[in-house]
Amino acid sequence: MQFDSETVLIAFSLTLFAGLATGVGSMIAFLTRRTNTRVLSMALGFSAGVMIYVSFVEIFAKAQEVLTGSLGKVGGAWSTAGAFFGGVALIALIDKLVPSYENPHEMHTIEEMDWGQENLPKNETHDFAKLRRTGLFAALAIAIHNFPEGLATFTAALTEPALGVAIATAIAIHNIPEGIAVSIPLYYATGSRKKAFALSFLSGVTEPVGALVGYVLLMPFFTPVVFGVLFASVAGIMVYISLDELLPAAEEFGEHHMAIYGLIAGMAVMAVSLLLFL
Repeated sequence: MQFDSETVLIAFSLTLFAGLATGVGSMIAFLTRRTNTRVLSMALGFSAGVMIYVSFVEIFAKAQEVLTGSLGKVGGAWSTAGAFFGGVALIALIDKLVPSYENPHEMHTIEEMDWGQENLPKNETHDFAKLRRTGLFAALAIAIHNFPEGLATFTAALTEPALGVAIATAIAIHNIPEGIAVSIPLYYATGSRKKAFALSFLSGVTEPVGALVGYVLLMPFFTPVVFGVLFASVAGIMVYISLDELLPAAEEFGEHHMAIYGLIAGMAVMAVSLLLFL
């Protein structure tokens, strides 16, 4: 499968847009002192609705269509299911290996910066060394988590730009509260709002880096079977993120019904978007 340079550029641009949305959350954490929980709850629910709907209705179905055409009905069906749960296992393993506080998929509120500020270690050398290690680990955790998201956005945009726009938007929306969450451990690691803002903003760059690495590694072998397996894995990654991160965080940030309203709205917007491109 070959892609022209314009399609690759569009896909990369969408991935960059989604990744740098983390910086919006970082800026909110830097400039404000209170968390607007109702807005975040709706946004997280909306993002989850978009991801879940598009994963099952469009991405999984397209992956199965491609794999069935290449491997036959039975082989294609088994391969699609296997790749889907392989994507789930990959992102679940990443979450398992990253301790919860440094994990950017564990939500925090802006108020935590002020609540714990007086407890920051100040002058002991070993404390500063510990802070530096925490900051480095947090940065690594962010990179690992954003990497598969970048690959997911890029793959979708590369094969179907309209679908890529929808996925990039959903990931960008969910990256805003993630940017807030990422700023908290980085703040404790550095003791500075400015440094936390700068580092968490830069963490969004790992998504287009994930896209670039995926492109370089996979393009020489990008057959229909590779595409189908990758696409089904992307569906698994997005469903896991929605169920494990977005919906629980939406519940934590706001009322139950706010999260559900956002979820249904996201599904409805995604459904209408797909119908308009028929």
